[in-house]
Amino acid sequence: MYSAPAAASWGPNRIDTFHRSGDNAMWHKAWDGSRWTDWVKLGGYLTSAPAAASWGPNRIDTFHRGGDNAMHHKAWDGSRWTDWVNLGGYLTSAPAAASWGPNRIDTFVRGSDNSMFHKAWDGSRWTDWVNLGGYLTSAPAAVSWGPNRIDTFVKGRDNAMWHKAWDGSRWTDWVSLGGFLTSAPAASSWRPNQIDTFHRGSDNAIYHKAWDGSRWTDWLRLSENT
Repeated sequence: MYSAPAAASWGPNRIDTFHRSGDNAMWHKAWDGSRWTDWVKLGGYLTSAPAAASWGPNRIDTFHRGGDNAMHHKAWDGSRWTDWVNLGGYLTSAPAAASWGPNRIDTFVRGSDNSMFHKAWDGSRWTDWVNLGGYLTSAPAAVSWGPNRIDTFVKGRDNAMWHKAWDGSRWTDWVSLGGFLTSAPAASSWRPNQIDTFHRGSDNAIYHKAWDGSRWTDWLRLSENT
């Protein structure tokens, strides 16, 4: 494995995982409810870790930075894997992807100016790339806790975690959530208006901070080391 893995689920008791291998292609392995499938080569030429997201049952979308530094996309459409498609942009990080509803995907990358760029599938077409500002020193993370809601997280130039969200009508300002990150952040949601975030700290332990629906919790150290 030559990159961090990516994982997504399209339904109960289903997980799909992806990684870049030594041949720089993307490989896939899934838990189908009773067993792990064999590794399957999906091709492409990856120069970053992949990202994966699902917007509905039996649907998975994957993304990566290619040899041309553009973002490339491949999807499982319910019966087959599509061809790789170049979605443009100029990436200086692995991409992040999240979905807030059926037939909707939002993707995020760090651009050549270290700001965050956004591109979305709106159900009929890919939008243009939009610069959302910020100053990233890591790949972004993205998560959705409900329809028309996306939260993003990055490591800033001060090594703190910074947050920006789409609240259904606009993008919020960048807000520092503190901490001292020595890795890119990760984020997940298990119910509406709940987010859990994680990062590696300066002592190599995992740290956790959550939005509980009304406020951000304090940072909590979860491990001795990683």
